[in-house]
Amino acid sequence: MKARYKAIVDEYAAAIRSGSLPAGTRLPTHRALSGEKHISLATATRVYTELEAMGLVSGEIGRGTFVRDISLPAGLGTDQHVVASDVVDLNFNYPALPNQADLLREAMRQLATTGDLESLLRYQPHAGRQNDRDIIASWLAKTGITVSVDNILIVNGAQHGLAVAVMGSLKPGDVVAVDALIYPGFKALAALYHLELAPIPAGIDGPDLNALRQICQRRRVRAIYTMPTLHNPLGWVLSHAQRREIALIARTFDLILLEDAAYAFLVHRPPSPLACYAPERTVYITGFAKNIATGLRVGAVVCPAGMRGALERAIRATTWNTPSLMVSIICGWIKDGTIRRLESLKRRDARQRQAIAREILCDDDWISHPSSYFIWLPLPGEIRAERIVHRLLQQQISVSTAEPFSTSQNVPHAIRLALGSVSMDKLRLALIAVKKTIDYEKDI
Repeated sequence: MKARYKAIVDEYAAAIRSGSLPAGTRLPTHRALSGEKHISLATATRVYTELEAMGLVSGEIGRGTFVRDISLPAGLGTDQHVVASDVVDLNFNYPALPNQADLLREAMRQLATTGDLESLLRYQPHAGRQNDRDIIASWLAKTGITVSVDNILIVNGAQHGLAVAVMGSLKPGDVVAVDALIYPGFKALAALYHLELAPIPAGIDGPDLNALRQICQRRRVRAIYTMPTLHNPLGWVLSHAQRREIALIARTFDLILLEDAAYAFLVHRPPSPLACYAPERTVYITGFAKNIATGLRVGAVVCPAGMRGALERAIRATTWNTPSLMVSIICGWIKDGTIRRLESLKRRDARQRQAIAREILCDDDWISHPSSYFIWLPLPGEIRAERIVHRLLQQQISVSTAEPFSTSQNVPHAIRLALGSVSMDKLRLALIAVKKTIDYEKDI
């Protein structure tokens, strides 16, 4: 009966999340549900009780059970969202260090007194100014990427870089192989551009590459989207052997590789980027949001020479060029070593936050990298993720379910905890609340 009960709850939850059961829909009475699903009246009551605890339905005395509007306000874990100021945010990551605002003030002061401000007021080349690209090339070289400056394009952050890569290298209807759990921003982009995502099953320490090869044999796959260094949300860092195999598969089936390096800076001395294994077919995308600040929307794309024209046209069609004021500040921080110092400090900050999580969640089966700003926490037994998210939101704590990250039909019951957006003290208290909430659900 447990398996049947769980299946019915999941069936209704999926229908509500997908919109098949829109807000306001009146659900069958407990007795009607019992007859329809061939379950006891007590089990039917338990189904509706669980759905109500998950925040998906509401029971009204004398009227019945109705589907709730889960789109307003956003906050039940069905998508990533910006939370209210009085909510502890374990949903988004925007790691910041003390005195970063002072760095910005000083950089703007220097730019105002010594920079060529008049030149920053004009349109810039779509791919960025030559001098700025030279500086970014020197920064990329320290990550292992040695490339002609002509193959570097400056973009408005990593998300814009992904959009440019998709617009410049793929067509609507193309099939892209992706991990079963991926960065939600790429899912949103794929939906907007009408790409078909083919999920790759997960192994212990990365995607199942044998399964990837089989997918490519069965389907007309055009590209692979991957985060080989500090995967979001699972924290993988793929080995040299795994990267070589991905490059081999890409060459065998003539695929484009979209390498997302948004969090790669957090790993000390990682393997070389995938772009070094298959430079002729890899579009490497990185940004300065996580290692500096999310408000500074500057990123870089490294592409094969043959793709540059198409990607540059995509920049022109979307933003024309990156704001030159922000690029000037970023390049100044590259030259004086500020970015490298911030990256080192944030690696240490992330490790400290992971240590707090290990201390509090020690008994739980969670997945992470010791230097990452997030944790993937599969939920045990019959616990529903939406129920955990709903209970935590009642305590003014925001977390995400697996829904925004999942590319397969079977969404796992898990939550992702972002560690980088609150103070250490708030993080500790919030994680204790997460632990207590899950333990309470185990005992029900």
